[in-house]
Amino acid sequence: MVRIDSVELNVGAATDPGLKRPVNEDSFLADGPAFVVADGMGGYECGDQASAAVVNAFRQHLAGNHRGEFSQVHEALLAADDAVIDIAAGTTRGAGSTATGAVMVTHEDHPFWLIFNVGDSRVYRHLGSELEQLTVDHSLGQELVQAGELRPEDLATFRERNVITRAIGAQDSLADSWLVPVITGERLMLCSDGLHGEVDHESMRAVLTMNGTPEAAVQVLVDKAKAHGGRDNITVVIVDVVSGGVDPLQYETTSARMGELASELDDTLQS
Repeated sequence: MVRIDSVELNVGAATDPGLKRPVNEDSFLADGPAFVVADGMGGYECGDQASAAVVNAFRQHLAGNHRGEFSQVHEALLAADDAVIDIAAGTTRGAGSTATGAVMVTHEDHPFWLIFNVGDSRVYRHLGSELEQLTVDHSLGQELVQAGELRPEDLATFRERNVITRAIGAQDSLADSWLVPVITGERLMLCSDGLHGEVDHESMRAVLTMNGTPEAAVQVLVDKAKAHGGRDNITVVIVDVVSGGVDPLQYETTSARMGELASELDDTLQS
C-alpha cells in the first residue's frame, strides 16, 4: 500500500527483457507521487543508461509521500533531457529515451494525475470495465493517422509505425501533458511498447478487468507479451486508487468543472 497524503494506492510493477533483446533498455519508477516508464531508444547505444537517467531525474525531483508540484515535473523533464544529452555525447550514434508517467498533484484540495508523454510509451486508465488510452504516441504511424493518411486499423501492420518522432535527449523532446482527476476505484497502467506492441487493446482490457491485484495483472500482461513474441523489452506499472480520490458516483457531475481546472493548469505547465 502506498499513501500520498489522503490517497491510498496499490501498486504493482515489472520489467522483462522479452525474448529477442539481449539487454533490457527499459526503466521504471513506482514509488509515488511519480510513476514513470522510460524506454531507451532502439538501435542507439546506451539505451539502458538513457532510460535509467530519465527515471533518476524523476526520483530526485519527486521523492517522498506528498503530492508533487507542477514545477517539479517541469524540472524533472529538463533534468532528464540534459542527462540523456550528456550520455549521448559519449557515444558514436547517440542515445535517447521515451518517457511517460503519471504524477499526483493537487489544486484547490483536489488530487489530479498530471499525465505526460514523450515518445510511444503509454498511460491507460481502466475504470469499471472500460480501458482508455490517455496519452498520444509520438510516432510516424500515429502522425500519419492524425493527418488522415493512414487508417487506424492499418496502423498495426504499418512497417514504420514505431519510428519515434519525439524523445528525451533528441532535438524535439517536448512533452505533451494532460490533467485528469484521481478517481477512487480507477486503475492506471503505464507501459512500454513492448506490451502494447504485442497485446491488443481488448486483451489488455480483459486482463485489467479480471485480475484483482496489480501484481497479478502485471505478471499476466508480461506473460502475454512474451507469448505473442516478446520482440521488445516489456515494462508495466499498474496503480490502483483504493481511496481518497473523487467518488466515482459523483464523477460525472464534477468532471466538467475539474476539466476546466485541468485545462488551466495544463496551460500553466506548458508556459
